[in-house]
Amino acid sequence: MIIGLLLACMAGTLVGLQNIFNSKVNEKAGTWTTTTLVLGMGFLASMTMGLIFEGQQLFILDHMQLWYWFSGIIGVGVVTCLVQGIKRLGPTYAVSIMMTSQLGTALLWDSFGWLGLEKVPFTFNKLIGVLVIVGGIVVFKVGGNTLSYRAAKMISNSS
Repeated sequence: MIIGLLLACMAGTLVGLQNIFNSKVNEKAGTWTTTTLVLGMGFLASMTMGLIFEGQQLFILDHMQLWYWFSGIIGVGVVTCLVQGIKRLGPTYAVSIMMTSQLGTALLWDSFGWLGLEKVPFTFNKLIGVLVIVGGIVVFKVGGNTLSYRAAKMISNSS
């Protein structure tokens, strides 16, 4: 379990870092070029690592459902939407909303057992957990603007 927690934390760190890099590339190159670069470089890196660690087994795809092949297309949507979200909202706010949406979607899919997932009972505590995170984002966004405004006003008054 500890390894799972550490890997999940590392994934969150990498997603946050990747999104900052993606937004900087997007400033110079545009959305579709950014998406192409991100997914193309990701393909090359994952193909290389797959060949190193799995060799020929990398290409054995027995008994895979047809719709699973479309996850790469979903990745295009992920990168494109997140790059645009960061451009409009900033990294922290956009990633916070993305993570909350991801958690809510995972809860929904787990609860219904869709696409072959093991059905996990929906509980009121899980709903409260998601709502607390949403509330935190609202406090973060609203509170952040108020504090920034107050700080700027205090600085301008002291000059």
